[in-house]
Amino acid sequence: MDWYYMSDNAILQEIGQRLRSYRRKRKLTQKVLAERTGLSLFTIAQIEQGKAVSLSSLLPVLRELRLLNNLDAFIPNIPESPINLLNKQRKNKKP
Repeated sequence: MDWYYMSDNAILQEIGQRLRSYRRKRKLTQKVLAERTGLSLFTIAQIEQGKAVSLSSLLPVLRELRLLNNLDAFIPNIPESPINLLNKQRKNKKP
């Protein structure tokens, strides 16, 4: 999927559809997911309909659906440059 050619609304819709699929795969109703996450049923419905919600609302859903590990792919950690690592080693060796 080429996300760059999609509008923001289309991306939100796709995320909502995927989360709905994961919820159903885990055999959870929206109501049960809402109870387990501490979110309102309305918020769960909004997420699945592709409406804009806060990141603080999305995180409990990702946690409950066991999708938090995917954040590494979503926003990868930038490895430290070899030069920075070398400089840190040199600093640590100084008396």
